[in-house]
Amino acid sequence: MTWSVEYTRTAERDLRGILDYISIELAEPVTARRLARLIIGEIAKLSEMPERFRLFDEEPWRSMGLRQFAVKNYLVFYMPVEARRTVYIVRIFYGGRDIRRQLEGIELP
Repeated sequence: MTWSVEYTRTAERDLRGILDYISIELAEPVTARRLARLIIGEIAKLSEMPERFRLFDEEPWRSMGLRQFAVKNYLVFYMPVEARRTVYIVRIFYGGRDIRRQLEGIELP
């Protein structure tokens, strides 16, 4: 049985920011589009097995059910909600950033 996948506003802004940074700042629009398609494609696969990736190790996020996986150098944080059969994408950002700081105040479903 498939699940739906929804992006929070923050995750949508994250993805747009990645695309803009690589397209504009690094002047690599083709690379940016390719990376965005890859990230979106990997996220779409969560509709089949939403719990395939590990829980994020740190509290309070672990107790909330926050999960993570990497796509190239970027981390995707998401929460599967069984009652709604929905996977919520909550953050997408470069893996070299301060993860705890990036997760503070995240939108939760």
